[in-house]
Amino acid sequence: MLPNSPYTRAHVAPTALKLKSIPLILSCLVSHAALADDANAIHLESIPVTGNPLGVASDELVVPVSVLNGRELSLRREGTLGETLNGIPGVTATQFGPNASRPVIRGLDAERVRIMQNGIGVLDASSLSFDHAVGIDPLIIEQIDVVRGPAALLYGGSAVGGVVNAIDHRIPKEQLDGVTGRAEARFGGADSTRNAAAVVDAGNGQFAIHADVYNRKTDDLDIPGFAVSRRKNEADGTPRENKGKLVNSSADGDGAALGAALTFDNGYIGASVSTLNNNYGVVAEEAVRIDMQSQRWDIASEFTDLGPVIHRVKFRLAHTDYEHSELEDGEIGTTFKNRGIEGSFEAGHAPIAGLNGVIGYQFSNTNFEALGEEAFVPSVNTQNKALYVYEELPLGTAEAKHKITFGGRLGHTTVDSKTNANFGAGQENSFNPHSFALGGLYSLNEQWSVTSNLSHNERAPSYFELYANGAHVATGQFEVGNTNFDVERSNGVDAQLRWKNSLHSFSIGAYYTRFSNFIGLFSTGNDIEVEPGEFLPEAQFRAVPAVFKGLEAEGKFTLTDHLQWLVRGDYVHAKETRTNDYLPRIAPLRLGTGLQYAFSSFSARIDVLHAFKQNNTADNELATDGYTNVSALLTYKLPVKTHVELFAKANNLLNQEIREHASFLKDISPAGERSLLVGVRADF
Repeated sequence: MLPNSPYTRAHVAPTALKLKSIPLILSCLVSHAALADDANAIHLESIPVTGNPLGVASDELVVPVSVLNGRELSLRREGTLGETLNGIPGVTATQFGPNASRPVIRGLDAERVRIMQNGIGVLDASSLSFDHAVGIDPLIIEQIDVVRGPAALLYGGSAVGGVVNAIDHRIPKEQLDGVTGRAEARFGGADSTRNAAAVVDAGNGQFAIHADVYNRKTDDLDIPGFAVSRRKNEADGTPRENKGKLVNSSADGDGAALGAALTFDNGYIGASVSTLNNNYGVVAEEAVRIDMQSQRWDIASEFTDLGPVIHRVKFRLAHTDYEHSELEDGEIGTTFKNRGIEGSFEAGHAPIAGLNGVIGYQFSNTNFEALGEEAFVPSVNTQNKALYVYEELPLGTAEAKHKITFGGRLGHTTVDSKTNANFGAGQENSFNPHSFALGGLYSLNEQWSVTSNLSHNERAPSYFELYANGAHVATGQFEVGNTNFDVERSNGVDAQLRWKNSLHSFSIGAYYTRFSNFIGLFSTGNDIEVEPGEFLPEAQFRAVPAVFKGLEAEGKFTLTDHLQWLVRGDYVHAKETRTNDYLPRIAPLRLGTGLQYAFSSFSARIDVLHAFKQNNTADNELATDGYTNVSALLTYKLPVKTHVELFAKANNLLNQEIREHASFLKDISPAGERSLLVGVRADF
């Protein structure tokens, strides 16, 4: 399928920076500590969560939330959204090669994890197939909020696993007088990346504009051994070829955006337009590349201090025109199109008997088309409408803050397929998914608190769960949907114990979610003849009772004014309760630790993440060996007036063969080898 791709680059790729031995990157950790001053001391701060309707900080929320922004996000960026977030407690990634990776939250992926941009869903095709990239590039994102656990109440009926909200500030929300911006470039790594991005904001106090542009190029990923795993070779005889290189894993992408807003003392109104282009190899097939384009138009407005009854209103609307073609030997084989609109209107009321809250209306209308010989789903129109309410009741005193939260969401979804010669007459399906939640936060004292959240969630089946009927090349299966599905129902409980003061923080949580009819893709044991003499294993979407339960922990401990110790860990256990079989692609127990040091203009960090062996496998799923991933980071702020920082990142220092069990391609696509990436970032 594409050994001689027409896709070429008009440049000579630089030699990747590879580490042949483990360097002493962090030797500065043990020097000069006594000479440091208090200006560089480490302190913990509360971070506002932009996706929360009441604008509270992450440590004041009942549900567990992780927030990445600023310098931490800049230094953590990877080539995909999934890899950028991979390693956060409870979060793994689908990792379909280095170019397509969606976040997996608590073992749940695809439609159950809602990916949003500025509070509006990202319209692409990434939930349909693991080889389809998310329509967001991390290079221009300013903040990422990750809600772990059921979040359907506020963010959409499909968000039963969690939410990832990427914020880019393309529509200015605050008054700006002057010019600010940032720029970043990075080179090296296991894929010989060459990335650059620039963001500029300017305003005169009443009118503000935004512009950003970025470019990303990578070569085929260098890997520490063979692409095919030993287990797969022994299981089905797949030859172990392509040692040291992951063939057809290069990528070339770019994008840009313009935004503008009128800003006032109590609000703003603005619009933006953005474009994204991406051409990347599909590692499952050496002859296939995906050529993707997406254009998005956004309108947003928010005003506060409006009156004694309704004190805040917010409106958001986005229209997306998404298309990608799958190129086979340079020829278009299949084209996927997704065009649609999504919006929401939200009003916050003044306190009523102590209650603070919002009422909102959310809607979307999307048209999905799959055109070509390898289309395994028909063209579909999906419409969603929902009314939701969320309330908080503060209790206790200023020293011991308590609160109760509750809310509900009433939705209506239609999923209508269109008549097609390959799929037959069009069909109409209608669902009424409703979700409810009750939670609470109890402060034991100024440092200790306990949170808990009870939820009932309902999700309408997606178009591919209903109508799939054909060979899915990316998964190597003949997939069959079921138009008789009802809404997927689940009940869950989530609890956390939190401790935090000005220097230290620690949280540990547990969750339990029971699905009465979990919709999953399961092998039938049958083979379907797709071409004369060519067969694919049949996989059918079925609804089964299932349980997901797990643990998550995270801590930051300040050892000295300039040295911080980091710990984290997570565990997921997921089974079909009727047969007691394990569900597929569930990540194993992971434990991590690290040290972070800051002195004067220097900072350094070393991080160790150990993933244990995963033997709890589903039918026709191979076990996955454990690994220990050691990474390091070194930064230096230049002594210039403008904030300029140099950085170097070393990954996979032990040069281990890293295969993520959550990845559908784990046995043919490992992570990159030991490598070094260098870069520069500037803020002005």
